[in-house]
Amino acid sequence: MKTKVFGSTGLRVSELVLGTGNFGTGWGYGSDREEASKIFNAYADVGGNFLDTADFYQFGQSEEILGDLLTGRREDFLLTSKFTLGDQKGLGTLRTGNSRKSMVSSVEASLRRLKTDRIDIYWAHYADGVTPSEEIVRGFDDLARAGKILYGGLSNFPAWRVTRAATLAELGRAAKIAGIQVEHSLVHRSPERELFPAAAALGMGIVTYSPLAGGMLTGKYRKGEGGRELGLGGRAFRAENSAEKAAVVDVLLEMASELETTPDKIAIAWVATKGGIPMVGPRTLDQLKSNLRSLELILNDEQISKLDKVSHGMLNDEREALQGVAGRVDAPAVHVA
Repeated sequence: MKTKVFGSTGLRVSELVLGTGNFGTGWGYGSDREEASKIFNAYADVGGNFLDTADFYQFGQSEEILGDLLTGRREDFLLTSKFTLGDQKGLGTLRTGNSRKSMVSSVEASLRRLKTDRIDIYWAHYADGVTPSEEIVRGFDDLARAGKILYGGLSNFPAWRVTRAATLAELGRAAKIAGIQVEHSLVHRSPERELFPAAAALGMGIVTYSPLAGGMLTGKYRKGEGGRELGLGGRAFRAENSAEKAAVVDVLLEMASELETTPDKIAIAWVATKGGIPMVGPRTLDQLKSNLRSLELILNDEQISKLDKVSHGMLNDEREALQGVAGRVDAPAVHVA
């Protein structure tokens, strides 16, 4: 597997991120420990070194499994995790969100589950709508100075907040905001408008998740197969519920037939052409093996243009991100920055 430099850091990371949201069965859908181990080892065997998890994933089980798998080889991987949503159902407002209190308690719990003394990139999972960027930036800096994390990162934040946080960190000589993490696929292209240019201009790395739209772009749901729509009440995937999305899947299936490959490889390969590092979240070893073969597929200009054209309408596609504590607190009259 090839390596890339992550933003303006000195981190040299693999060209495909392994997302471990399916490690565990706490959501009622995912991989047991044996299958997770096979996925992890297969990814490592081809040179993968970029791991992503979150306290929310499988309600802590993902971190626990990953911690066991990293025993004896922790330094061979860039380990990232996230906080905001909490590691259990029904947590109170003080244990969720992006406040310094939530950040500190979350990182300590994640470190225990991951069996490590630090997290390399610690992402705020979602903007909670109430915690200002100053508090998040200072919290990250405090954790970095304490050796709990190396870098902070922002996941699912709008471009204007990413820009403000990065600027505050720079001017305040705080630990830098190393990167952003956003959903990006052929049916969700809105990050290309502002987030990608902002991150590139600020020297931030970009990790893009859900390149297969939760499996929708593989075409499997057309055949009646199950998948990520089973977990979290269906919030973890995008449904093929419009003519525009159906057209994208049609083109993927057609192109896959022409190239004698599968739609998932094309969808991931296309995402990789847009500047971010794709993250895959396989549930089975076979899914990972198929995802990895996307690295062998080089789309030509004509193929990229065809995919760009059929998915152009998705540049305007906006879906409200999960907010964690939204609706449970009184939102400020003016947006926090």
